[in-house]
This record gives sequence, structure tokens and C-alpha cells, in this order.
Amino acid sequence: MARILIVDDAKFMRMTLSNILQRANHEVVGEAENGVEAVDLFEKEQPDLVTMDITMPKKNGIEALKEIIQKYSNAKIIMCSAMGQQKMVVEAIEAGAKDFIVKPFDDNRVLEAINRVLG
Repeated sequence: MARILIVDDAKFMRMTLSNILQRANHEVVGEAENGVEAVDLFEKEQPDLVTMDITMPKKNGIEALKEIIQKYSNAKIIMCSAMGQQKMVVEAIEAGAKDFIVKPFDDNRVLEAINRVLG
């Protein structure tokens, strides 16, 4: 069981991911709707893993990823992207993201990525 922080500006997406994770017996320790909240919550909760949306207000997922990795080099972050964001996904992986999952979420793909990243 892992402690997971979900970051997405769409409440529906956070709910969907939360349901997938909880059914797999993971604990959702927090939800953030933008990159600023993501960094704050990461520092407060120190989760085992973060699912991070790329496109968000205030601070996007790549900026938040870079900020978290800078302070916590061993942070495990999986990026979530819509189709057609391949360039940003590559940038995120280069910046330290461990994997990515594509929306709409497929339960098995989400859990596979999480299990692989958690090792």
C-alpha cells in the first residue's frame, strides 16, 4: 500500500484516479488542483508517489515537478497527460518524472505504472 498525492485541476479526474487507487488498497493522502498546491501538499504529506497532471492553472505540472525534484530528488512522480502532449511528456521525463499515464485513465494501465514506479 502506498501513500499517493493526486494532482489535477479537474475534480472528475481526481475522483476517477482516487477510486482506481483506493480499490487497489492505496491511500490517497491529498488532492491538489494546481502546481502551487501540489508543492505545498508534497512537503506536508511526503507521499510515496504523486500523479501529476501537466496542464493546470497557477503552476503547470512540469514546473511543479521540477520544484519538487529540486528539493526531493528521490520523489516518485507519474505525469498524467491528454493525447497529443507527447512533447511535454518527454520534457517531464527528462526533468525527473518516472512514468506517464494517458487520459482517459485505464485502470490497469494506471496500476501498472504505479506498481512499476514503486518497484
